[in-house]
Amino acid sequence: MVFPVVGGDGKPTGYNIDNSLRFNPSDNAYLNRTPSSEGNKRTFTLSFWAKISANYGTDTSTNNFFTARNSGGYTTGIQQISGGHIQAFIYDNTGGEEYKLQLKTNAVFRDVSAWYHIVFAVDTTQGTASNRGKLYVNGSQVTSFATETYPDQNFDSHINDDVPHYMGNKDGSNDDYDGYLADFYLIDGTQYAASNFGETDDNGVWIPKDAKGDLTFGTNGFFMEFQQTGTSANSSGKGADTSGQDNHYDDNNMTAEDITTDTPTNNFCTFNPLDVSGDENPAKVCTFSEGNTKVVQGNSNDVIGWAASTIGIRNGKWYFEIKLPTVGYQVFGIGPESWDGQDTASANVFMVYIDNGSATFRTGASGGQGSFSFSESNNDIWMFALDLDTPKLWFGVNGSWYNSGDPSAGNNPTSTQAITDTVFIKGSLYTQNRELLLNTGQPSFSISSGNSDANGHGNFEYAPPSGFLSICTKNLAETG
Repeated sequence: MVFPVVGGDGKPTGYNIDNSLRFNPSDNAYLNRTPSSEGNKRTFTLSFWAKISANYGTDTSTNNFFTARNSGGYTTGIQQISGGHIQAFIYDNTGGEEYKLQLKTNAVFRDVSAWYHIVFAVDTTQGTASNRGKLYVNGSQVTSFATETYPDQNFDSHINDDVPHYMGNKDGSNDDYDGYLADFYLIDGTQYAASNFGETDDNGVWIPKDAKGDLTFGTNGFFMEFQQTGTSANSSGKGADTSGQDNHYDDNNMTAEDITTDTPTNNFCTFNPLDVSGDENPAKVCTFSEGNTKVVQGNSNDVIGWAASTIGIRNGKWYFEIKLPTVGYQVFGIGPESWDGQDTASANVFMVYIDNGSATFRTGASGGQGSFSFSESNNDIWMFALDLDTPKLWFGVNGSWYNSGDPSAGNNPTSTQAITDTVFIKGSLYTQNRELLLNTGQPSFSISSGNSDANGHGNFEYAPPSGFLSICTKNLAETG
């Protein structure tokens, strides 16, 4: 398992990104705006951070980060395409229908646990053709392309034209983005380099920096920090422009829960669509959505499919929640990466098994297990508190801990098994269309109360026990 590499401690500027916006393609979720007047169509910069949720090991869809599209259907934008390649482009019919600019990377970007910084910078007034379009990923200019085409000098793109602009979509109905976006800039009139938006920290990691005050945004430029949850194109909306230009975007098919604290400077644990096992093709067994916080059993009943989390834990105190929108046959808890759920006597396993009203738990290499009664209902929320150092492990449901457990005081644990390997949150569904919703601190479902951990991270339905933390990189850095 590759752990996500993100900024955090040791940053030269101490700049933190507080929020991101989560896009769920099945909801047709996107932001849009049509500028009232033209800006500079020859010179612009797009800069943003992306945590891509699509599984490009099997996914052949197109992920559009940002596009501008005229009435003839000709488009300028940046997208991720089949295989995980990034493509920046201007497609137009001036002088013949074709790509006027096309930069398709040889490299592929498939890590669903990582945040990528992407910059697409255009200046078609440049005398040297290769300077008319530049693409950067994580601070480095991309120079190796599968396709490399540059426009004629002084060619007009569609960005900053008075045509519809879309974030997270191609045209309002097609090729929706799947993932998270953070610190999104559009610059009208300047071709900036990646170094204007990020920097290298003391450990050699590319991280964001506070750039807003050093940039000239131009007529149609904007900066989105995704700090608001409103639905209108104003300063209270999800698409609020905080550059001072008031170029706010409309919200389409999004909820307040799509504003998250999963960011490049504090990366949260999610399910990992690249780490799935099953009785048959895993891609058919499980489907993922809501930024990989939701997994659904597909295909048919009685097909076993296991999903694992992006981040593993070995020591420390951790808290997470699992929501079951419809109770059926579900299994969830923690286990080593290699465990596929078939062997109930595996070391380092701490699982809850639910089968239509019957509930059991299974722990450790000896196959220890027990049964317990609970009042089954849809939308149950299960709680896990893991002290991997003592070790003591607890689970509960809907605010009550099993066997009067008290994780804060260390009393009445469900299990005291030793955890001798890195473990991952794991879940399985045996009934078609059953769901698991994972909340390690950035829920995709509505929270009625709202509770963070002692470090101020995460948003949970129930208060994390004292000393137990959400699974995110800031807490991991502190715990070691």
